[in-house]
Amino acid sequence: MTIRICLWSGPRNISTATMRSWENRPDCEVWDEPFYGPYLLQTGLDHPGRDHILQSVPLDALTIASECAGDAPGGSPLFFQKHMAQHMLPGFRRDWMAVCRHIFLIRDPAEVAASFNAAAGGVTADDLGMAVQRELYDVACALSGYAWPVVEGIDVLRDPEGMLRRICAAVDVPFDEHMLSWPAGKRDSDGPWAPWWYGRVETSTGFEPPRTSPHDFPDSLEPVVAECRPHFEAMRDMKLT
Repeated sequence: MTIRICLWSGPRNISTATMRSWENRPDCEVWDEPFYGPYLLQTGLDHPGRDHILQSVPLDALTIASECAGDAPGGSPLFFQKHMAQHMLPGFRRDWMAVCRHIFLIRDPAEVAASFNAAAGGVTADDLGMAVQRELYDVACALSGYAWPVVEGIDVLRDPEGMLRRICAAVDVPFDEHMLSWPAGKRDSDGPWAPWWYGRVETSTGFEPPRTSPHDFPDSLEPVVAECRPHFEAMRDMKLT
């Protein structure tokens, strides 16, 4: 029996570190942002490495959905999938989510917007995906009849072991101490966008303590944050503590 675990995050959170954490378990395989290719193709967004990514990943959202509902490629008991909420465009199937367990990872929109803006040179509310993340939470809970855990990234950074134990319990998977640290370096499982986005996580060996954001917050980001904040706060009200 394969246990499929979907992490639903927005950008510039601890999603890749969380993927490292699960991948370091001996019983788990991971899939990095499987819907990124169809998302880039359909939106036409000019993300870093766009042409390389589109030539390197599956582009059919229907096939990807079927594979997300399938077994781990190597037959491991756990199949952890790191998803960006904004990649689930209108029209993409969601019924496959019924056979998965879900974790929703959130971060304050002001911090996300500042970080994304620094990396990409601009940001919109759609880039942050918080409205879609809230919608997907409702979908996942309705399909299963279960309130899946909402996790604020900073809580994991403050107490990695405590939060990972709570997360594992919430998705009914035994905690494994291998999740607390991992070897530095690249991974074959990392998406082809890694050279543009994963520099910091490639040097990591575990969840780092919270730090003050190094990014500026120009006034131009305020409307983006204002649009996202109600969705963030609605999710935060349900977070795992």
